[in-house]
Amino acid sequence: MNRVSRRWFLTATAATTLSVTVAGCGSSGSSTSTPKGNVDFWTLQDPTNSVQKSAVDTFNSAGKGKVSMTVIATDGYKDKLRTAMGSAKMPGMFFSWGGGSLNDYVKAGKLVTLDTSLESHFLPSALAAGKVDGKLVGIPCRGTQPVFLFYNKKVFADADVEPPKTYAELQKLVKVFKGKGITPFALAGNASSSWTELMWVEYLVDRLAGPELFDKIQGGDWTQWNDPAILKTAEMIKELVDSGAFGKKFGSVTYGPGGTATLLNKGKAAMVLMGSWEYATQQSEDPDFAKNGLGYVAFPAVEGGKGDAGNVVGNPSNYISVTTSAAKQTALDFLETTYSDSYVKGLIEKGEVPVTSNAASLLAKAADPAYAKFQYDMVEKAPAFTQSWDQALGLTLGTPLLTEIQKLFNGQSSPEQFVSAVLAIKK
Repeated sequence: MNRVSRRWFLTATAATTLSVTVAGCGSSGSSTSTPKGNVDFWTLQDPTNSVQKSAVDTFNSAGKGKVSMTVIATDGYKDKLRTAMGSAKMPGMFFSWGGGSLNDYVKAGKLVTLDTSLESHFLPSALAAGKVDGKLVGIPCRGTQPVFLFYNKKVFADADVEPPKTYAELQKLVKVFKGKGITPFALAGNASSSWTELMWVEYLVDRLAGPELFDKIQGGDWTQWNDPAILKTAEMIKELVDSGAFGKKFGSVTYGPGGTATLLNKGKAAMVLMGSWEYATQQSEDPDFAKNGLGYVAFPAVEGGKGDAGNVVGNPSNYISVTTSAAKQTALDFLETTYSDSYVKGLIEKGEVPVTSNAASLLAKAADPAYAKFQYDMVEKAPAFTQSWDQALGLTLGTPLLTEIQKLFNGQSSPEQFVSAVLAIKK
């Protein structure tokens, strides 16, 4: 499975396309424009659709134009959007994952460049994936999904150890838990879960070289895979695998209930590196563990590395873009709803951690305020938030990259062979 939004892929419940045209009330913004026409808004089916529908209802009742919301199931969304964007019937606004998924549309002249004044309403680290060539073409519309370490509090207490703050401490914990017959890190290594292995590569490269290295790769300089930090990362992955950090059978482990989540909550694994949606997964499978036994910390610093330990990788957010077919003023006015208090509160009620500048004061209403604040603070303070590489690079480059990463973890490629194979993806 390529990375869509991991959480939204897992929580989407239908495989049919639903069309919902909604009418209703007003934008919280200050625009005084007159009605400028109708805009069709395509969005992905997930639990936050009710929040979006309410925003559309509110906007439509203000008389600044009309937005019609079309809800589309996860399966086939990208293909349906790609087909529409190549036709005369493209939507006026659409949901996306940002990054590489927007590049082609920008190159084809399909997207409207948004006013930079919108940026002040969002956390800076969450905006990068909504930009192409420095121009803002997508603004956040959902919560943030950073990746970090989750751990079993009881397993750690029984071993009388603390979560790692440095990579050296992480390596010591591997030995501690192996000695107790506990898998140090649960890892989903089955054929469809290479995205879980990518997280390790992303963080190690970031900690060794900083976000600038991947920025250059994403910018088109594929020769940067020759950077020493890439080979060093591959060597560190091999060392982790060989040391038993992921156990001996991770190649058959799946993600989620019955797989990594169960290994963690049953105490058979001490830790897992996963996106923030792990909390919801644990809450669904073992509510008591999620409430009382689940710990979480940032990925540790790597000694001697150039990357700031505050840097984050994962899904900064999801985005709304405006196309050249839209009634422009209607679309721009509607974007103001995405940072209104009512919209932000709605996301929080759904368990989201919004990336708006006004979200911090509203997180007390979250189901678990401490967990929500942990995520928000992590993203707010992050010097850089690197989007998951497979999303940032797009399908053409991201998919074969995941294949090579899985070969590295499975021992089918040496670190040197991994670097050569990735370089060969783009000749």
